[in-house]
Amino acid sequence: MVGADGGVVLVFNGEIYNFRELRSELEKQGYTFRGHSDTEVLLNLYLAEGESMLTRLNGIFAIALWDKRKKSLLLARDALGVKPLYYAALDGHFAFASEIKALLHLLPEARELDAAALHRYISFLWCPGDGTPLKAVRKLCPGGAMWVRDGQIERHWKWYSLPAVRGIIADLDEAAALQGTVIHLRQAVHRQMVADVPVGAFLSGGLDSSSVAHFAQEKDPNLHCFTIDVAGDLEDGETDDLPYARKVAKYLGLSLDIIKIDVNRMAADLETMVAQLDEPLADPAPLNVLYISQLARSKGIKVLLSGTGGDDLFTGYRRHRALQAEHFWNWLPQYARSGLSEIGGHLDQRRTWSRRLSKLFSGAGLDKDARMVNYFSWAREADLFSLYTPDFRRLLGTALTGAPMLEFLQSLDANVEPMERMLALEQRFFLADHNLIYTDKMSMAAGVEVRVPFLDLDLVEFAARIPSGMKQRGSEGKWVLKKAMEPYLPHDVIYRPKTGFGAPLRHWMQHNLSELIGDLMSVDSLKRRGLFEPAAVQQLIKSNFEGQVDASYTLLSLMCIEIWCRRFVDNK
Repeated sequence: MVGADGGVVLVFNGEIYNFRELRSELEKQGYTFRGHSDTEVLLNLYLAEGESMLTRLNGIFAIALWDKRKKSLLLARDALGVKPLYYAALDGHFAFASEIKALLHLLPEARELDAAALHRYISFLWCPGDGTPLKAVRKLCPGGAMWVRDGQIERHWKWYSLPAVRGIIADLDEAAALQGTVIHLRQAVHRQMVADVPVGAFLSGGLDSSSVAHFAQEKDPNLHCFTIDVAGDLEDGETDDLPYARKVAKYLGLSLDIIKIDVNRMAADLETMVAQLDEPLADPAPLNVLYISQLARSKGIKVLLSGTGGDDLFTGYRRHRALQAEHFWNWLPQYARSGLSEIGGHLDQRRTWSRRLSKLFSGAGLDKDARMVNYFSWAREADLFSLYTPDFRRLLGTALTGAPMLEFLQSLDANVEPMERMLALEQRFFLADHNLIYTDKMSMAAGVEVRVPFLDLDLVEFAARIPSGMKQRGSEGKWVLKKAMEPYLPHDVIYRPKTGFGAPLRHWMQHNLSELIGDLMSVDSLKRRGLFEPAAVQQLIKSNFEGQVDASYTLLSLMCIEIWCRRFVDNK
């Protein structure tokens, strides 16, 4: 969209939820409007306030604004990173896009691999920080902005910092926390339902999606909900979502469409997933988003509400429970912690409890920040290095696996308690660089926009004021949200066991995906790529199949990297 005087041009992906209030202010200042879109509000807001307009926005967005008067480009990304934005500066050229594949059309020579980023994809299944598989291509970080002039980055800054970075004090009592959680979540859901197309919702039957569905139903009693039924055996320790999704839909009086998926379809779509994601994220969950979005679009629904972000604001992941052991690790002498770490490496990987105990012990010998980052890793660094070729290890050099997360933790005040430090890591990295990337890209592939009420800025700021003891109370995660939702949802839905939004991958890797593994991880394929040692990878496949190690996600990561390289490096 071009400004009225032709001096400013805007490209914009996303939604500004408070655009009506901003428009009203601008009209009082004398600005005129030709239409009714939030895009035009952005244009006029920039003319009125310049780059400082970013701090006024509550929404999800990637923005590129060309100011002809300055001959400069402003790039900006929303506070939590719901909308992706990549850029590349190479040989005096500057390019930006929502997808890496677009940049490779503009700068086809930008195909040199980033070894440190690839190592992080394998370690965490996603890449924390601004890295991508390509050295020349970077992610603009959440809440980030930059000015570009003459093909060069002139200035790069953060227009938004998380509450933990700013040292927000958790000062709410229990009554205020419970009441405010309901008020702010209701407001966020209602605010994000404003659209000129039909709005539906994901409904897994978990607390987060069920809470969003409840408040959405207040505004639209005919809300259309969608869920998935993944055929196959459940992972040990996991529960089936579908009965809970049906129960919530019935309780709220909502329609529920179910799409049934089997392993053969998911295996066939793995290459499509990696190509659409632009990044080798080793997680089957993106396919679930794609299938639900395709079903929703076939029913005429173009906007879906998601419960993404609830765990990252209020706790809920297993690592939040594990964090309760921090005081124990701090008390235990270093030699004892190192001994536990060694023991953890020898525990039976075929059983869920011993696998989780091994994970808990794996970081015992590390210092507190490194231990916190280790909760996100899926393999020991020494085990990964044994898979790498000498050339790949040489390219990797001395890069620290968790460097972006460690630097972030070191930027926090030392008085920020462990649980809030962990939640800040979730909000800055796990959300933006994993969950939100795949949710946005896979839904948009089906022509559906996903909105995330839990990441409404007002709710994010409010949640930061809730003491961590009301979020994780002993072994009970998300305590404050559960108590707040007791008047609105069935008790057994609120306090049900948590499960992931994925698939029984360990079972599949050992039984259903052998043909795909044989193609992607063959000796010839590995030799051609030159990143991984064929003999070491073949031994890992064998050990995983026999249940000696739990390497399904590591193997999936290697497979996704090979798929990614074939699609983006080999295919010129």
